Amino acid sequence: MQGSETTVDAGEVAKFEAMAAEWWDPNGKFKPLHMLNPCRLDYITRQIAAEFDRDLSAETPFAGLRLLDIGCGGGLLAEPMARLGAEVVGADAAERNIPVARIHAEQSGLEIDYRHTTAEALAAAGETFDVVLNMEVVEHVADPLHYLTACQHLLKPGGLHICSTINRNPKSFVMAIFGAEYVMRWLPKGTHEYAKFITPDELCALIEQAGMTPFDRTGFVFNPITWSWSLSSRDLSVNYVTAAVKPA
Repeated sequence: MQGSETTVDAGEVAKFEAMAAEWWDPNGKFKPLHMLNPCRLDYITRQIAAEFDRDLSAETPFAGLRLLDIGCGGGLLAEPMARLGAEVVGADAAERNIPVARIHAEQSGLEIDYRHTTAEALAAAGETFDVVLNMEVVEHVADPLHYLTACQHLLKPGGLHICSTINRNPKSFVMAIFGAEYVMRWLPKGTHEYAKFITPDELCALIEQAGMTPFDRTGFVFNPITWSWSLSSRDLSVNYVTAAVKPA
């Protein structure tokens, strides 16, 4: 990994390195992400299609688009983006995630450029992308504004930035920390820190300060009865996602 100036939090990286081998186990430590993934993909694909005028019924609707998945983990988002035709770079600060992602992509017959690196290092190298996916990462970095600014530098003019995280309120503490880590034991205790959660207003303000223009915010809502996730324009109380563009 290159780049001396970074927002990487070493303690946060260590948490995910310890879980690296379980990325593709739908019943393992990343079960919540496997459950959430169809909902995330629904939002991401529709935003990309709308922004770049692509037909999702086409075989490879994202052909010609260069996409970066920051905090790619084992490749749960990078792989479907590659299947849709995008040229995908997957970057992660947790070194042990990269060989897991590479091996799974090879087994799946996909070409994905996985790198052990950071947003800051990629920006310093002059890399640019049509789309930057920044999913469930910003609550784990040391300096959110500096990190989001690096993401902005990585976008081509008119590029699309999609960023999801966790709201900060009593409900999110109960659901994302107490419920997910202590009751359901979906995640190891200590995976999330309540103080690092960010409200939608705070995140959109940070995105604007970083030089991007937010235009959408949507909730990811878990239904404990149907055991499924859905998108909501009204309920951003726990998990939510934002879309923003870099001015052309």
